[in-house]
Amino acid sequence: MPKRIKPLSEVKVRTAKPMEKEYKLFDGDGLYLLITPTGGKLWRYKYRIGKKDDAKHKTLAFGAYPDVSLQDARKKRDDARKLLTGGIDPAVERKAQKQAAIEEGETFEVVAREWHNKFKPRWKESHAERIMGRLERDIFPFIGKKPISHIKAREVLTVLQRIEGRGANELAHRAKALCSNVFCYAIATSRIEHDPTAGLKGALTPVSTINRAAIIDPAGVGQLLRAIDAYKGSFVVQCALKFAPLTFVRPGELRKAEWSEINLEAAEWNIPGIKMKMKEALLVPLSRQAIEILTAIKPLTGAGQYVFPGRTAERPMSENAILVALRTMGYAKDEMSGHGFRAMARTLIDEKLQIRPDLIEHQLGHAVRDPLGRAYNRTQHLPERKKMMQTWADYLDSLKADAKVISFKKIN
Repeated sequence: MPKRIKPLSEVKVRTAKPMEKEYKLFDGDGLYLLITPTGGKLWRYKYRIGKKDDAKHKTLAFGAYPDVSLQDARKKRDDARKLLTGGIDPAVERKAQKQAAIEEGETFEVVAREWHNKFKPRWKESHAERIMGRLERDIFPFIGKKPISHIKAREVLTVLQRIEGRGANELAHRAKALCSNVFCYAIATSRIEHDPTAGLKGALTPVSTINRAAIIDPAGVGQLLRAIDAYKGSFVVQCALKFAPLTFVRPGELRKAEWSEINLEAAEWNIPGIKMKMKEALLVPLSRQAIEILTAIKPLTGAGQYVFPGRTAERPMSENAILVALRTMGYAKDEMSGHGFRAMARTLIDEKLQIRPDLIEHQLGHAVRDPLGRAYNRTQHLPERKKMMQTWADYLDSLKADAKVISFKKIN
């Protein structure tokens, strides 16, 4: 009598680790989880179809965990077994259902709206509206009515090139990522097998960096932060170097910071509009790490006007002080610049911490407008921005410690 397979548990599925070679975890009645060397967890159902002497062994894919849970995979298996009992090949039935779905209009727009509805509860309302607006303006009019399984890379590229043609290069890159999210969702829900945007790498015009060198690789950022900690030059310059990535203000705003603008008790730095590029006052929430730097330097410079003074207390730090320090630490002009701390923050907070872009842009001192077209004021979204700045400071600490960092969830 064959040994009965012990069913899988949710904990065993969740904690399964990849090995050098792929392996299987069996749940019973033909259902198993395939663990790939890259960490993929793929549900598979093995079955036989046909008469005993001519039976064929076949395998059906049920999607990937965690998009398809253990409970979902078991239901798919049970449904397939019912079809087999009736003499129907579940693979043939699935193919017929896919074709029927196409004929009934399972288009890119239908799948995209389904994806949007699934993830909308996790987003801020304004972010969800912005995503749907981008789909409705730039993508649905061109490929929205096409069956998602029929869309080719060339068709997506044509859509993205239309956006580029308006001079909106960065928006074209964001639209590509948005399409990829929809296609990946379609893969997870067994609508398609491949993401057509995967073949478009390098097809779009790179976004201009305006010659402002920046380190945006997490490992490189960690190395830079450790180099700053080991800097042997002026203590004032070292404090400014530590403060720069935590606040990511413009170099001129950093070196001209005044003690009268700092409120240590409230953990805020109020930069007056006269010092800002856009002539709008900016409130910079200060993380715990930023307060520690200010507390350390205050006994040295607190009696004067500037937080980071130059050779005399009456003048701010030199424009070249940060650049010279970076060169002293071995960073060439095409590797890192004083302005690069802003690009570093803009990229990593967006890509790694997945925080709303409008919060990041507002904190960068850029012109940002609310859904009604009104300019954000200096205190708008302050609780969210405070949380963002502390999350960012903690992330930098983890990079400096060379920790293995897992992407943060959206803070809202």
